[in-house]
Amino acid sequence: MKFYSTNNTDTRVSFKEAVFNSMPQDRGLYMPATIPRLDDKFLNNLDGYTLPEIAFHVAKNLLEDDIPAEDLKAIIHDAINFYAPVVGLEESVFVLELFHGPSLAFKDFGARFMSRVMSYFLEDGEKQLDVLVATSGDTGGAVALGFLGVPNTRVTILYPKGKVSGIQELQLTTNGQNIRAIEVDGTFDDCQALVKQAFTDPELNAKFRLTSANSINIARLIPQTFYYFNAYAQMLKQGRDKVVFSVPSGNFGNIGAGLLAWKMGLPVTQFIAATNANDTVPEFLKTGVYQPKPSVQTISNAMDVGNPSNWVRIADMFKDDADKLSELIIGFSYNDEETLAAVEKIYSSYHYVACPHTAIAWQALKDWQQDQPTGRASGVFLSTAHPCKFPDVLPGHVAKAIEIPGEVQELEGKTKQAASLGVDFEGFKNWLLKNE
Repeated sequence: MKFYSTNNTDTRVSFKEAVFNSMPQDRGLYMPATIPRLDDKFLNNLDGYTLPEIAFHVAKNLLEDDIPAEDLKAIIHDAINFYAPVVGLEESVFVLELFHGPSLAFKDFGARFMSRVMSYFLEDGEKQLDVLVATSGDTGGAVALGFLGVPNTRVTILYPKGKVSGIQELQLTTNGQNIRAIEVDGTFDDCQALVKQAFTDPELNAKFRLTSANSINIARLIPQTFYYFNAYAQMLKQGRDKVVFSVPSGNFGNIGAGLLAWKMGLPVTQFIAATNANDTVPEFLKTGVYQPKPSVQTISNAMDVGNPSNWVRIADMFKDDADKLSELIIGFSYNDEETLAAVEKIYSSYHYVACPHTAIAWQALKDWQQDQPTGRASGVFLSTAHPCKFPDVLPGHVAKAIEIPGEVQELEGKTKQAASLGVDFEGFKNWLLKNE
């Protein structure tokens, strides 16, 4: 499969080049030259396949011969070695739990697949791969664990000071080995801007072999399609073939992967883009005007993105059918007070503990369902992170009900190691050059 830039559709690069370059020099994002539609036999019988089998079939169709079949199977079986169950909460409300991987967040799907693809493509004697990643919370932890100890790679994680949870910060800053962390005195958007500028800086690119582990990297997006197909397969097993997905949305890679799955034939009825106060996309869906804005801090910190990178991919997928985009996606946004109310309501209704991001997706689903005919479709909201990451923002009685995984208890005894920088690019560039 060849890939093009969203800023230049005449561009054609291999999957390997798209993965290692991460972002084209024209500042677009890579997309597959064609989006294959999966055959009806596979789609109609999804409930007969396991998650790794689904992942292989989807990846094989997207990547064609870029990775030989047996090698691709081995990558998937190594990377996707945890489950993602759909749990029923009431008759038409289900939660897709995506926090059963090593970092307890949905980012494990993308980070683990990508790290193994990069390791596969790296050849003996090649220049060290420097992976730059900006995180608003969960991406950094997933990337850190995905790349920890991978030969000939080094990861530098930028995160906004005071704007990630305590456990998220420990996941970013206590790994050592080939993982480095930088605490930036700014927002996630500032961190993301520093990373993007680094990719187009001639001096840094001459000195280092730079790539990204953010969702701007196509190798992050592809494996996120796997759990949409797998969730639909689980719904089919329950006799439910009409499904709506409600997706907590920050940088819009998650819902972008769902829309890519839809383009490949997954028969989803509706996508709900659920955001916090950073409502750039919901406002666009209402007004038709796309107006990025500075991000604001919320208790659902992983979604504190005012200018979501992956929206350009979504716009590109629907560039020839804008009406279908506005029909397929509906947006909802909630402030912190409404988010906490949703956390309380979920707990009181189901005795289920949800993180703030998950609660927003649940509330959006419930609000959407209020205006729909009874029995029209089953709603699946995505739970993107384990609630143990956010004990300080959850109501006390809800936080007490959290079951703390053993790996989190081990983190609490480790020491934070992170550099501190401002938001100016020259400061970041100089740090990279001095710490080569």
